[in-house]
This record gives sequence, C-alpha cells and structure tokens, in this order.
Amino acid sequence: MIRTTLLCLAALCASAFAEEVKSSTTTPAGTPGQVIAGVRTTAYTHDESDHIEYGARTAVGTLLKHGQIRSAAADWSIYPVGTVFQIQGDPSLYVVDDYGSALVGTKTIDLYKPSFSAMNKWGTRRVTIQVIKWGSFAKSLAILKPRVKAASHVRKMVASIEARPA
Repeated sequence: MIRTTLLCLAALCASAFAEEVKSSTTTPAGTPGQVIAGVRTTAYTHDESDHIEYGARTAVGTLLKHGQIRSAAADWSIYPVGTVFQIQGDPSLYVVDDYGSALVGTKTIDLYKPSFSAMNKWGTRRVTIQVIKWGSFAKSLAILKPRVKAASHVRKMVASIEARPA
C-alpha cells in the first residue's frame, strides 16, 4: 500500500514537473512565435536611483528605447540579450537589451518607461508574451564575462548560462 502511494506521488510530481518544463522560459530553444502566459512584468525608468549611473543607456550600451521598439531588462540566462517579444494587446515590440540585479533568478521582465508616472502607471502586471525571436546566449556571455568581477548578479547569470546543456 505504501509503495503504491509513493509511486502515485512520484507520478504526480513528475507530471507537474513536465508541465512546468513544457511552459518554461528557461529553454529558449523554443521556436519563434512561442507564447508564454503569466509572465510577471515590472517597469523601470532611467531616473531611478539605481539607474542614474548608467543614464539612459542599456547594458548593451545603446540608448534606452521607447517607441515602436522598446527596451526591456531581464535575467539573460532566461531571456538572452536580443530576445524580441510582444505583449498580447500591445502593438509595440520589446527587445531585451538590459538587465538588473533584482531580476536575476526570476522570470520577471522589466519594461523601460520614459518617466516615473509611466513607470508607476504600469506597476506590476502578469501578461502573455509572444516571442518573436530568441536572443543569443553567446552574445549574452560576450557582454557579461568582462563584468563578472564587478557584480554578483552578473556572476550568477554567467554561471546559469554556462550550466545550460549544449
């Protein structure tokens, strides 16, 4: 009886794990057009105290974008640099060209907003995204590796990317 119960529990756990992996964003071998529901999003602006030293620049070194194409920050070991996505109901395209220490180890995407009022208006939302194009882990590593000594969150992203199966 106990053995049967344990086998049932193991089967339930395995099926729950398989479901989680199926919808996971940590395996960007996914095809373009992949839809991911329930993505937690927050917003940031270049005037926030933790972004002032970088000004209106992204981690890639380009200007933060807010127009038809918009900047987004994420954990690059989940959404690699260059990932392009669209939020359901929003005609804009977002490109992952930034990262932030609070995002590492989470599946949260931080959306760039040009002002505090726009940032506060967005708040925190769960959205459905459609990945138009997955970014590159190789490009992520090329940008991150020279910065490993500077910050622990960068070391975590590098370690996560390097631990990925080939």
